[in-house]
Amino acid sequence: MSTLILTLTPHMPGPSTEYGYTLTADGHTALRHASATAALLPDPGRAGETVAVVPSRLLSWHRVTLPQGSTAQAPRLRAVLEGLLEERVLDDTVLLHFALQPGARAGEPAWVAVCDRGWLRAALQALEAAGRPVSRVVPEFAPGPTASGAPEYFATGTPEDPQLVVTGQGADQAVVVLPLTPASLDWAGAHRAPDAAGADAPPPAPLRAEPAVAALAERLLGRPVEIHTTGQRALAAARGEWDLAQFDLASSGRTRALRKAGSAASQLARAPPWRAARWALGVIVVTQVAGLNVWAWQERQALAAKEAGVRNALTQTFPQVKAVVDAPVQMERELVQLRQAAGSMGPSDLEPLMAATGAALSPGQVPATLEYGTGELRLRGLDLPPEEIDALNQRLLARGYVASDQNNQLQIRAEASR
Repeated sequence: MSTLILTLTPHMPGPSTEYGYTLTADGHTALRHASATAALLPDPGRAGETVAVVPSRLLSWHRVTLPQGSTAQAPRLRAVLEGLLEERVLDDTVLLHFALQPGARAGEPAWVAVCDRGWLRAALQALEAAGRPVSRVVPEFAPGPTASGAPEYFATGTPEDPQLVVTGQGADQAVVVLPLTPASLDWAGAHRAPDAAGADAPPPAPLRAEPAVAALAERLLGRPVEIHTTGQRALAAARGEWDLAQFDLASSGRTRALRKAGSAASQLARAPPWRAARWALGVIVVTQVAGLNVWAWQERQALAAKEAGVRNALTQTFPQVKAVVDAPVQMERELVQLRQAAGSMGPSDLEPLMAATGAALSPGQVPATLEYGTGELRLRGLDLPPEEIDALNQRLLARGYVASDQNNQLQIRAEASR
């Protein structure tokens, strides 16, 4: 499943607004990276998804503790967040959009992302009108533990407006956005390793910079920086757990579940970290298929051996049979002929049928007519109720015969002849 990751612009969208985008098939490797208007954005496919990234400078982060009784599913959660943040934000809370940290629990500190509500709604509506509805909205940088376990530093923006973004800052592992200046680098501790002192201190944490501001960052920092492109940052943001599309901007639960399942399937099918699991799954499938084929071959061989044994028994017992079509039927027919030639009676002959029927019928039950043909005895005139026929059948079964009532005619034959 392909994923289209695009970065929202800080301005209100219009027909000529261009979005930087990254197209990926596995969530880790970019297939294409460019910019285009909403109408010219590539199609992620019917099973794909579109993820919108909110730039770090357009978000503010606030640490709150949810009161007891308020959960992520509570219908009045937005009103609760408005009350908690009313004194911390500069704008009227009605004009702001709130997004609560995934997995937030009542009574525990949690992060809340805040941005302009009208701007975000207009951006999502513009993309939907262009045929690129957004399934998730993610922050460019999110608070929480970093991959290295220490603060990480990023230089973003343009040479005219460079920014320093620090993630994993402080005890709360916050996101901090500052102008890229020597003072902000000193404040953030980008020149040194955290909590390090002395000659044996580890090297300072690397500064990852966009190509546009890499030279400026190296000059201010006094050491080389790592190049970190917008596409790499977009891929990392899309892999995060956050979804800012909450409350009135949220998609339905069913849609989110389907998209999440599709994203998980795409990760399993294409992402490099799952390569070993895919190999293991492939080996298991191949082994199971090979095992089933071997088992089926053995079953076919056993069945063929049994059929050959029956055919051999027929041809050896009755050498006059030259062509074997249905060995059991042909053997039964040959046995009947042998009994007839020897003058002995079989269970389907008239005398055994009459003897078994006479022993099974109750005293006083005498048929009006009697017919015999093709190994079957037919009696008329008994007029037995269903319960009497069932009782008769039980007595006949003990002797190897069965009875059935067809059009007021009782038909009796050997059980094996049914």
